[in-house]
Amino acid sequence: MIEFIEGNIHELTPATVVLATRAGIGYMLNISLSTYSALEGKSEGCLYVHESIREDAWTLYGFSERRERELFRSLIGVSGVGASTAIVILSSLQGDELAAVISGGDVKRLKAIKGIGTKTAERIIVDLRDKIKTDTATLNLWNRSNSGAFDEAFAALTALGFDKKLSEKALDKLFGENPSITVEAAVRKALSMM
Repeated sequence: MIEFIEGNIHELTPATVVLATRAGIGYMLNISLSTYSALEGKSEGCLYVHESIREDAWTLYGFSERRERELFRSLIGVSGVGASTAIVILSSLQGDELAAVISGGDVKRLKAIKGIGTKTAERIIVDLRDKIKTDTATLNLWNRSNSGAFDEAFAALTALGFDKKLSEKALDKLFGENPSITVEAAVRKALSMM
């Protein structure tokens, strides 16, 4: 299973990116508009990957943030929501806005997204409302400029065996107070908080 792909940005459109790895292989990944914005103007990129393997196709989806990938996976877990629809949802409503729509039960806002009907919008809300409520603090971090540092610090804490929820809570507080905190400082301070 591919966790991430890092390489030179060979081609970039609002829907896809081709990352050329150092091994000379170019991978085409489907992306959301928020990932496109994160890559725009850069010559290199690193995307977290979701693989969709079927008999007739092997499709890669890339995300600039782990949290966006997790939300994508939650969305495709809802009956009637495919990968393309999930990408459209993530391109239309980002981070805390999507969390607010789902936790607030705003069927009208979801229905306004291309390809989402009333039944699908209701299903998304019913299936994800409780999950989104527990992850709202995490989703709010998507727009932080230092979210890569948050990801590294979170990975370090969980690798050390600390509970994911406690790690997220501690790091959310630290990055909320100081968005430019370094990974090392965040991990040290989080360890003293748990």
